Amino acid sequence: MKIKKQFYIWLACLAVAASVLAGCTSNADGSANRKTIRIGYQKGDLFHITKSYGALTKRLKEMGYKVKWKQFQDGSALVEALNAGSIDYGRTGDVPPISAQASGSDIVYVGAGNSKAEGSGILVSKNSSIQSPADLKGKKVAFSKGSSSHYLVVKALQKAGLTLDDITPVYLDPAEGRIAFEKGNVDAWVVWDPYTASAEVNTGVKMLVSGEGLTTDRDFIISVKSYAKSHTKVTNAILEETENAMEWATKHKDQLAANLAKDLKMDKKTMELAVSRRNFGVSKMSADVIKEQQSITNLFYKLKIIPKKVNVQDAVLK
Repeated sequence: MKIKKQFYIWLACLAVAASVLAGCTSNADGSANRKTIRIGYQKGDLFHITKSYGALTKRLKEMGYKVKWKQFQDGSALVEALNAGSIDYGRTGDVPPISAQASGSDIVYVGAGNSKAEGSGILVSKNSSIQSPADLKGKKVAFSKGSSSHYLVVKALQKAGLTLDDITPVYLDPAEGRIAFEKGNVDAWVVWDPYTASAEVNTGVKMLVSGEGLTTDRDFIISVKSYAKSHTKVTNAILEETENAMEWATKHKDQLAANLAKDLKMDKKTMELAVSRRNFGVSKMSADVIKEQQSITNLFYKLKIIPKKVNVQDAVLK
């Protein structure tokens, strides 16, 4: 009887040990045994185009991985998902990675896109009395907090001799911003393509200023350092296939506009405008791009938009 009891105790201990070991194995890098790569994207961005192109999904499948795509309204929400472990890679604009790094997040830059400043801007009604950024003083301006639009507003106001204290910021994501703008609840709306193109084509708005001359407004592919480093082949495949998709996009803008119009359920004229003013491309982080990001970091720290100054180089994937 005593031997039988000891035997059952031994079995129970063995089961517990196996459970602990299994847990350690599955959580070693957040998802050691998971064979699904989760990628976050936004409407019409480089990952959306890569998704539509299809080569990345095919390549990762050949490597033994399944791809799960998740769409987000803005970069801030995407970074939150990355920090929470809900996605493994994502695409954002210039500011979200800076805010994430300043808050202590372990994000890394995997790659950088070309400038898309022409399609980002400050929108006002065609009959608005606002004729220049200087006229924004005392006005309600909607934009997504911690996004590339946040930086664009800061730079436009700065050039006009104003600061954020001279306007009333209304922090809204793109969908909420459009509703508020169309209802007249805000005087201006700062956003990026395809939202800017849709508003220009379908409603009575004008672009007060674009991002040209104010910001490069790049795409950035980001991940979490531990995940990207433990999945080097996947990281390289994502960057390479995104580069290939961007090359295809440059040579097939008409087809791309048609594809995105169908996928996003937007009219073709909107997507043709958005695609026509986009310079497609992506590559590894260069010294010039790192310098650009550092200048944004320095300004946001000076303005107390981020809690501490950080070194962008520290977050570049090596």
